[in-house]
Amino acid sequence: MTPHPTDPFALARELLAQRRTTEPTDATAMTLATADASGRPSARVVLLKGIDERGFVFFTNYGSRKAAELGANPFAALCIHWAKAAEQIRAEGRVERVSDAESDAYFASRPRGSQIGAWASRQSAPLPSREALLERVREIEARFEGRPVPRPAFWGGYRLVPDRVEFWWGQESRLHDRALYLRDGDGWRVERLYP
Repeated sequence: MTPHPTDPFALARELLAQRRTTEPTDATAMTLATADASGRPSARVVLLKGIDERGFVFFTNYGSRKAAELGANPFAALCIHWAKAAEQIRAEGRVERVSDAESDAYFASRPRGSQIGAWASRQSAPLPSREALLERVREIEARFEGRPVPRPAFWGGYRLVPDRVEFWWGQESRLHDRALYLRDGDGWRVERLYP
């Protein structure tokens, strides 16, 4: 695979568009790694909801563990792995909240059940029972019955603004292709890496 000469985001969007049709599971699934103020790391799978000229976008509850860690240490790494295609994208950089308008627009596009779930979940907090969660869902459904569900103020998006983006293409005999994009002023410098 030949990397795009100057724009890692264009290449990432191109690969994602291809994988949406070929991956057997959700092609937007990515591992997001964060660390708390002491440097202790944690990782989880989240869904990639956008790639633009600034970075990679995902959404979550602002009260979640990942949000707390990003509040204490605003740097993170992500990894998208498409096993069937033997391709991977890794990115590292600073994370910032997206605008309220971006969060509102994405929230409005979600299925109603996911909107209700965002209100009902106290993400990462202890849950006394499954029934307690289902009761909260029923309460939120009743609250918004017959009308649109607005985005809760405690829920929204983040953008990882990378200073490093690596593309990996699996090859025979483990002689993989790796292209590393490094932020260089307003542009990018591309280096090939040994497998």
